[in-house]
Amino acid sequence: MHAWLCENPIGVQALRWAELPTPEPAPGQVRIAVHAASLNFPDLLTVQGKYQVKPTLPFVPGAEFAGLVDAVGEGVSQLKVGDAVAAIGSTGGFATHACVNAAHAMRLPPGFPLEDAAAFAFTYGTAHHALID
Repeated sequence: MHAWLCENPIGVQALRWAELPTPEPAPGQVRIAVHAASLNFPDLLTVQGKYQVKPTLPFVPGAEFAGLVDAVGEGVSQLKVGDAVAAIGSTGGFATHACVNAAHAMRLPPGFPLEDAAAFAFTYGTAHHALID
């Protein structure tokens, strides 16, 4: 797989496009072939080492993304290979493949554009929170 790799959290200028081993899903996880990822302010803070979540180096940034499930880990029954999903993780989305806890992947309705799904949770969730709170 290929991914933007953060090895030095000083900002986006330090990210490197790298070839990495394609991850295998652990029990309870799914692997997603990423088709779209959103870029949010927390992503920028994370690659600068300024966000409250500080991933272990090196890491692949990208907290919100969408794509197709292409592998499932042991114990996953709610999703299957081929399902279109939107996912939230703290990292991993700026890659061709990412593994996430299956509970953090939401199956999409038929026809829901992956580009829209990639930006749905954080953007719309934040707007909803701002309006309600």
